[in-house]
Amino acid sequence: MLDSLFNIDCGYLEGLVRGFRNGILRQTDYLNLVQCETLDDLKLHLQSTDYGNFLANEPSPLQVSVIDDKLREKLVIEFQHLRNHAVEPLATFMDYITYGYMIDNIVLLITGALHQRPISELMPKCHPLGTFDQIEAINVANTSVELYNAVLVDTPLAEFFGECVSEQDLDELNIEIIRNTLYKAYLESFYNYCKGLGGTTADVMCPILAFEADRRAFIITVNSFGTELTKEDRAKLYPTCGRLYPDGLAALARADDPENVKQVAEFYTEYRALFEGAGNNPGEKTLEDKFFEYEVKLNVNAFMQQFHCGVFYSYLRLKEQECRNVVWIAECIAQKHRAKIDNYIPIL
Repeated sequence: MLDSLFNIDCGYLEGLVRGFRNGILRQTDYLNLVQCETLDDLKLHLQSTDYGNFLANEPSPLQVSVIDDKLREKLVIEFQHLRNHAVEPLATFMDYITYGYMIDNIVLLITGALHQRPISELMPKCHPLGTFDQIEAINVANTSVELYNAVLVDTPLAEFFGECVSEQDLDELNIEIIRNTLYKAYLESFYNYCKGLGGTTADVMCPILAFEADRRAFIITVNSFGTELTKEDRAKLYPTCGRLYPDGLAALARADDPENVKQVAEFYTEYRALFEGAGNNPGEKTLEDKFFEYEVKLNVNAFMQQFHCGVFYSYLRLKEQECRNVVWIAECIAQKHRAKIDNYIPIL
C-alpha cells in the first residue's frame, strides 16, 4: 500500500498507537517496581506512569489476580478503541490479531464441554479479545458435537476449523493437537494476508510471524518427547511459514531428544544464540524467556518504520509482555520471594 494512502486512512490510528507505545514502562520504572515492599507500594508507583489510577477503586489489601485483570482490561479497552476506528485493510489485519485469542477460547470451551462443565461457568475465563458475536450460540451447546457444529458454522474460525479438524477429533487426547492445528492454519493464513498487503507491512510482519511459526515448531517438538504423539503427527502440526521451512522442519520431525532440537537450531544464526546458555539451572535463562526476549526485540524494531499495520500487532505484544512483567514482580512481592524478582523481560 502506498505510504500516502496509508496515512489518509490510518495515519491518526498509527499516531495514537505510537503514543500508547511511548507509555510502555522503561527500565527505571522496573527498578522502582522491584524495590516495592507491598502491593500497595506497587500500585502507588504505577500511578505515576501511564497506567494512572487504574487501581484506584480496588480496596486494600490488593490481590495479584486483581492487578492482572485490571492490566488486561486496560489493554483490551485500548485495542478495541483502535479496532473500532479502523478501516480496511487495517480492520481485517486487527481481526486477524484477535483470531489467536479466539482459538484459545474455543479450545477452553471444548475442554470444558468434554468435562461436562457448563459453558456459562467457563465464559468469564475467556480472553476478552477472543470473544465474538456468535459466542452466545456456542454458549447454548451442551455437548462437544454441538460445540463443533456451532464453531464450524457460526464463528470467524470456521475456515481454520473446517480444513483441519473433524468431529471425531473432539476428545481429550486431541485437544492440544486441535489447538496446534488451528494455530498452524491461522499463522499461515495471517502470514499470507500480510504478504498480500505488501510494502512495509509485509517487511515488518513476515519476519515476526515467521519467528512465531518457528517458535511453535521448536516448542511442539520439545513438548512431544515422552508422549504418545508420533513423529508423523508431530510434523503435521508445524507451521510452514517460518525460516525453518522446509529443511529445518524435516530435521525437527526426526528429532528424538532436546539435543537434536539444539542441533537443528545451530544452522540458524538467530536461533543458535537463543539456545546457547538456555537452561533451567540457577542463573540460567529458560528457553521460553529467550524466545520472549527475541520477540520483544522484533516488536520494538517494528516501530522503526512508518506507515504500516505492524505497529498495531507489535504494540499489543509488547503490552502483553509488560503485563507479564508487572504480574511476575507482583507475585514475587506478594509471596515475599524476592530472589527471582529480577527475572522479568526488559522492553525499552
